[in-house]
Amino acid sequence: MSLREECGVFGIFAPEETDAAALCYYGLYALQHRGQESCGIVAQTAHGFVSHKDLGLVGDVFSQEVLQRFPRAAAAIGHVRYGTTGGSSRRNCQPIAVNHRNGSLALAHNGNLANAGALRDALEANGAIFHSTSDTETIAHLITRERLTAPSTEEAVSRVMPQLTGAYSLVLLTADRMLCVRDPHGFRPLCIGKTPAGVWIAASESCAIRAVGGRKIRDLLPGEILTVSKAGVSARREHCGTAPQRTCIFEYIYFARPDSEIDGVSVHDARLRAGAALAEAHPAQADLVIGVPDSGVDAALGYSRAAGIPYGIGLIKNKYIGRTFIAPDGRLDKVKIKLSAIESAVRGKRLVLIDDSIVRGTTSGRIVQLLREAGAKEIHLRISAPPFLHPCYYGTDIDSEEHLIASRHTPQEVAALIGVDSLGYLPVAALPSLTGGSGFCSACFSGDYPTAVPGSARKDQFE
Repeated sequence: MSLREECGVFGIFAPEETDAAALCYYGLYALQHRGQESCGIVAQTAHGFVSHKDLGLVGDVFSQEVLQRFPRAAAAIGHVRYGTTGGSSRRNCQPIAVNHRNGSLALAHNGNLANAGALRDALEANGAIFHSTSDTETIAHLITRERLTAPSTEEAVSRVMPQLTGAYSLVLLTADRMLCVRDPHGFRPLCIGKTPAGVWIAASESCAIRAVGGRKIRDLLPGEILTVSKAGVSARREHCGTAPQRTCIFEYIYFARPDSEIDGVSVHDARLRAGAALAEAHPAQADLVIGVPDSGVDAALGYSRAAGIPYGIGLIKNKYIGRTFIAPDGRLDKVKIKLSAIESAVRGKRLVLIDDSIVRGTTSGRIVQLLREAGAKEIHLRISAPPFLHPCYYGTDIDSEEHLIASRHTPQEVAALIGVDSLGYLPVAALPSLTGGSGFCSACFSGDYPTAVPGSARKDQFE
């Protein structure tokens, strides 16, 4: 698939000074799958914020030398980015840090505001100056303005939330506390955990909490504002229940790591169920079921078990090449660099190939070509998501129907275009079986948007 990732946020609040930046570093490593465009860490010290952020992967941006420049601190927040609003430049790296009349604020944001354009226009009309082209800076402007009259950062955030339309899971840092905020629809995940040493952790996914030796305590409720300080943990819930929960279903299908749990549902188990539903809806006569690594593997296993067709490994992913890999001369096929077929496993076989989605169809076609060149006899492509038919305004990088192959072609036509013998998508009606409920957003498949649709949602609308 060629869909872009989401962002990831991470936060640390310890009872005393510790290597907070190093803990953030490990947490961001565990969230690297959510964004490979840029990353950053902001630590709160007795003398104010210390930060470092840049374009690139976590391991490249944060060398040992850079990490050693961070002093010991009790709190830090971090971010890995794939930008859904704003271009790829250093000015859009997060977390962002600002000084204002009542103190300082650092902010990391996962999600996308559907009304970012209108909010920014209103702020600029009132004299606001923007340094970046991301919607995260808009949130920071709104919070610091409300803080002029609000008695606390929590109250300022609470006043801002009704002004925001769309997806936002936030981790904020002030001089003495860490705030965690999830939008009333709960579009994006956010959870809280704790280590045996009493260090509190906020993270987009539970896998990052485990990566630093912590244990997940719970997911934030949609609409919740949770504060961690030396006085303990407190929560404000005046916005909880003000909107129906609509967690992005694609978190379970693709974004999240399979060893994570979101809102009490195992991502791995959700993908197994997707594969089983595919086997029921679109059976195939085949010799082997294989998955496109990484997010197609769990669904392939579920398909195999339900269909009674052996599961095997037919594609190998080069683990040392990130999604930001660029062929130096522009001539090499990047799919062939990232993936290779195991010829002895697929030669002469009728394959069921499981992938998580088809967006434009380009990547899928190249993967099919790899398997054909390796000698596959038949390829029956099964997709563990319904067809993408509509733009997403909440953080998935789909801003126009013209880029979606399924919105312009029937499944039979798509199958012919990418060179497979048959194609089957997960039925929309099967989506509730993934999570065991209906509290999810599937607007990119159904067109049923939980919020007002903006006039423009181009990623570069502020460039």
